Amino acid sequence: MFVLDTNHVSELTYRTTAGLRLLQRLDAADQDAAVSAITVEESLRQQVGTQDLKIACICLAHDATLLTRNLADFKPVPGLRVDNWLD
Repeated sequence: MFVLDTNHVSELTYRTTAGLRLLQRLDAADQDAAVSAITVEESLRQQVGTQDLKIACICLAHDATLLTRNLADFKPVPGLRVDNWLD
């Protein structure tokens, strides 16, 4: 299973070139794609923001890989698998 961060969902929504590539990769993957579209404005954070922690917890609870451009934001979360399929 993959969970998409808001930036990946935005690329799909606006049908950008990166979004179309992402869609092809998701179609090719032999897994389900779960979309987490948490659009609450993120506040300043010390290490990991509240909304990012919610996303990370969903991924950890479901043993999912998080697709995001914000790899550095999630780096402090132990055990979380992250990847960027847009760049």
